[in-house]
Amino acid sequence: MGWSRPVGWLLDHVVYRTSVTGRSNVPTEGPVIFAGNHISFLDGPVMFGASPRPMHILVKKEMFTGFLGRVLRASGQLPVDRTGDRAALQVSKAVLDAGRCVGILPEGTRGSGKAAGISNGVAWLALNSQATIVPVAILGTRQGGEHLDTVPRPGRRLHVSFGEAVSISRNPGETGRASMDRAAKEIRAALADHVQNTIHLSGQALPSADFPHERTNAVAGSPADHH
Repeated sequence: MGWSRPVGWLLDHVVYRTSVTGRSNVPTEGPVIFAGNHISFLDGPVMFGASPRPMHILVKKEMFTGFLGRVLRASGQLPVDRTGDRAALQVSKAVLDAGRCVGILPEGTRGSGKAAGISNGVAWLALNSQATIVPVAILGTRQGGEHLDTVPRPGRRLHVSFGEAVSISRNPGETGRASMDRAAKEIRAALADHVQNTIHLSGQALPSADFPHERTNAVAGSPADHH
C-alpha cells in the first residue's frame, strides 16, 4: 500500500492543482473513518491523495476485475456490494480495530454532493468500532453542468477540506435502531455542514446539474462509480 501514497499525491498535485485544508483536524493515531461527499468518480482517489494518513477506501466490487482490480487490491482498497454488504462492514471494522483508517463516500452514489442523505453503514461502523469520524468536503472534481462521467481536465483546481472530528457513541437505554438512526443523522449533518462551510470559505461550488440522488443501503460509494 506504501507505493499508492505517492501516486495519490501525484494525482492531487501534478495532474490536478489541489488545495488541502484541515489536515490538523485528522487524529495522528487511532482508527478514523473519513466520510466524504460524492460528486465524481475521482472523489475517492483525490481524498486518498490529500489525506495526512493512509486509508482503505471502499470501492464497488464490480471494479475489482482485470488490471484495475489488481491495482485496487494491491493498494489496499476494499470491495463492497452496494446493495448491502455485511462482509464489507466486518472487514472495515477489522481495519479500524487495528487502528487504521477507512475512507467512505456515504451518499452511496455520485450526485449533488450536498450530503442530503447517507447510508446507515457508516453509522454502524462508527458505533461498533468507536472510530473517530472526519467529514471531508471534496470540491471541483465535477463542476457546473458536467455529466456524472466527466473526467476533469488536467490542471483543474480542486479543493479538499478535512473537518472537525466527530465522535459517535450509543446512549444508555437507547435501542440499536435508535442509535443507528441518530448516528446517521449526526454524521450526515456534520458532513453537510462542513461541505457548505467549505464552499463558503473556498469559493468553489458544487455542480449545478441536478442529478437524482440515489440512496442505497451500502456502506459507501465508489471512487470509480460508473453506472
